[in-house]
Amino acid sequence: MLNTILHGTPTDRPPLLIVHGLYGSGRNWGVIARRLSDERQVIAPDMRNHGESPWRDSHGYDDMAADLAAVIAAHGGRCDVVGHSMGGKAAMVLALKHPDMINRLIVADIAPVAYTHSQIQFIEAMRAVDLSAVTKRSEAAAQLAAMVPDPSLQSFFTQSLDIAEKRWRLNLDALAAEMSKILGFPDIEGQFDGETLFLSGAASDYVRPEHRGRIRALFPKARFAKIPGAGHWLHAEKPREFEASVRAFLDLGT
Repeated sequence: MLNTILHGTPTDRPPLLIVHGLYGSGRNWGVIARRLSDERQVIAPDMRNHGESPWRDSHGYDDMAADLAAVIAAHGGRCDVVGHSMGGKAAMVLALKHPDMINRLIVADIAPVAYTHSQIQFIEAMRAVDLSAVTKRSEAAAQLAAMVPDPSLQSFFTQSLDIAEKRWRLNLDALAAEMSKILGFPDIEGQFDGETLFLSGAASDYVRPEHRGRIRALFPKARFAKIPGAGHWLHAEKPREFEASVRAFLDLGT
């Protein structure tokens, strides 16, 4: 079972499952999860090979969807789901394979398509950090700066660093070996007929007009919205606007 962080207590509304993206963790969503837990319980798991969850050799979307299905089954059997980036792809596969488990689905800045850009350079950057010399996160960030110049990404990556144990809470070897699966999207049949919102950053190019045909084929009730001034990390760049968009969409069902 995935490690999960629970916010709030069960209510008469479906729990909200928040699925983080590549190199993230459930902890990354703490502020938004706590705020959204005023109306329902919020469940923030660490995905396999991330955070405190088990490490596995495989990291495909069928695997991740099965992991999430087990979490939902343990919390009543039906949830609203928000997934960002890799987590959005996992949430989409979950919805297509287990539609009865999802009430409403929000996919944050990702489409059900294969992408050509690689994320392997960040694995190489983390591998290059001399953890034996690190006593605080700022020292790791300083080492990362040589390959990752963006301070916000340095901060993001070091959140997955276990200072005491001198290790990354990321299975870098498995993520590197499975990168083609992470960037891709499985050839999957079926549709999710539930209400679905594709919420994107207006400055991001992850969800393009040419993706809409594929999206609507799999998610016939798909709606589209953009958060102005936000890129791919829309929930971190515009947290209040992201929270408001999530609330508005979920409240449509009440």
